[in-house]
Amino acid sequence: MENSKYNGEVEEKGHRMKNSNEKEQNELGHMRTIVESQDPTSKEVDDKTLRRFLRARDLNVEKASAMFLKYLKWRRTFIPNGSISESEIPNELAQKKVFLQGHDKEGRPVEVVFGAKHFPNKAKGGPEEFKRFVVYVLEKLCSRMPGDQEKFTAIADVQGWGYSNCDIRAYLGQLSILQDCYPERLGKLYLVHVPVIFMTAWKIISPFIDSNTRNKIVFVDDKKLTSTLLEAIDESQLPEIYGGKLQLVPIQDS
Repeated sequence: MENSKYNGEVEEKGHRMKNSNEKEQNELGHMRTIVESQDPTSKEVDDKTLRRFLRARDLNVEKASAMFLKYLKWRRTFIPNGSISESEIPNELAQKKVFLQGHDKEGRPVEVVFGAKHFPNKAKGGPEEFKRFVVYVLEKLCSRMPGDQEKFTAIADVQGWGYSNCDIRAYLGQLSILQDCYPERLGKLYLVHVPVIFMTAWKIISPFIDSNTRNKIVFVDDKKLTSTLLEAIDESQLPEIYGGKLQLVPIQDS
């Protein structure tokens, strides 16, 4: 009886998944028709990309189509050459705050960001340079995704973070780019060594984080730091500073 019940549950679950996949595929076809009719360059975009936008809007075709078309317009304007060169972001790279090395157990590239190494860019055009830096980092992460993997894992280390590092405008700009232009790219974000003072900034930022992104964010207890990260990242792929065996590699050298 128990085996029969279990088999029935498995069969029902499989049936639901099949129906869900069929619905998504149908909505994807509908979305492609809409975006290609409004922007012919959409024909060059693969289904994986469209599907990420569709999922980000919970399979709402109209909202996903609008989001994607806005993204195309943004990309043509913000990245006219198709990529961000290091010569466009010298001040941000000089802070040496982002590192990229290894992959987690699901094959997602691992990024490490040090919040205390970020300082508001006060140079002329500073906020725009920071946005270019964000795109540079995200494009690097995407280029490191193997095979069918579409997401990355990030470790945000805010040890030593203080008011001199606080940059709400930059944080919100980064969040907007991630959520609006690179939807469904973040797999997991681990916030580690979080000081109490950081929560002041977090309370301002958190209302702007959509539910899909919020569900991927984990605040890690210092006492369980290494064990928590090792659940997702093998020791051979985890940076030495967190109990692993990899050395940190600056994003520009990765």
